[in-house]
Amino acid sequence: MILAGDIGGTKTNLAYFKIKDKRPVPAIEETVRSRNFATLYDLLLTFISAHRLRIAHVCLSIAGPVVNQRSQTPNLPWVVDAYQLAKTLDLPTIWLINDLEANARGISELEPSDFSVVHEGEERPDGNQAVISAGTGLGEAGLFWNGRHHIPFASEGGHADFAPTDATQLELLRYLMLTHEHVSYELVLSGAGLYNIYKFLRDSGRHQEPAWLKAAISSHDPAATIAESALAEKSPLCLEALNMFASIYGAEAGNLALKLMSLGGLFLGGGIAPKIIQKLKEPIFLKSMTDKGRMRALVESIPVKVIMNDKAALLGAARCAIQQLYD
Repeated sequence: MILAGDIGGTKTNLAYFKIKDKRPVPAIEETVRSRNFATLYDLLLTFISAHRLRIAHVCLSIAGPVVNQRSQTPNLPWVVDAYQLAKTLDLPTIWLINDLEANARGISELEPSDFSVVHEGEERPDGNQAVISAGTGLGEAGLFWNGRHHIPFASEGGHADFAPTDATQLELLRYLMLTHEHVSYELVLSGAGLYNIYKFLRDSGRHQEPAWLKAAISSHDPAATIAESALAEKSPLCLEALNMFASIYGAEAGNLALKLMSLGGLFLGGGIAPKIIQKLKEPIFLKSMTDKGRMRALVESIPVKVIMNDKAALLGAARCAIQQLYD
């Protein structure tokens, strides 16, 4: 059996997989809230103790940079050392990879029905690919085409400097600089980022915040409330916030596509894209993505798809574990 996990800032997906024709087949799956556990050790021990299955290999994807099999997660109060964790749990070697690398690895395990097309573009199966995922944080990864197959690799591009593309976004940057030493793309392209955009539009006097909306945001997840209210056209403030979010998402997706020359495709992962898919299919996202001056035609040729299956990273971690067994 393979034990795989996708450790996110909000939730963690864990599963045991059987191996069939060198591909992962899920046998037991569970989803838990990450912050319900003081450490990753506690989380894994609870899952392993509940099932007591013999494990051949373990791979965990985690939302954060992985250096020498160690990660200090930016959105959880955890420091994870794969070697120490394996020793403490008395497990075979635990392989730790970045969650966006896992997302990239998982793409090949998905079916066509697991994707929603935002832009057809030109199919080039032998080109580099890119993944950008807004959720609790913002992750970015690539898949390099080596002439035979794609090789996934992680990055921390979500923490690069936010670059405004119009006057209003420039005001947003100045607004965030008042309270943040470093304004990254993650600060505007994430669940918290959507709320930051909302607060900027409210505090700058562009829109009033009605009492019902203030109450809804204070009692529910702010990002989900803003997105739902915008898509239902219940609030001009929420609608403008989501429009700005989609515009910035498109601009950074286009930036990533250019940097990686991802002519083989651009994939939007994470928890937010599937929830706002109708907004991403409106012109605002693609317009911002392709507004790259002399490189417009190049970016316009790139297919764009949203990953609708929220287990892509889990499948990618399982795939990584299988490769460790057979390589």
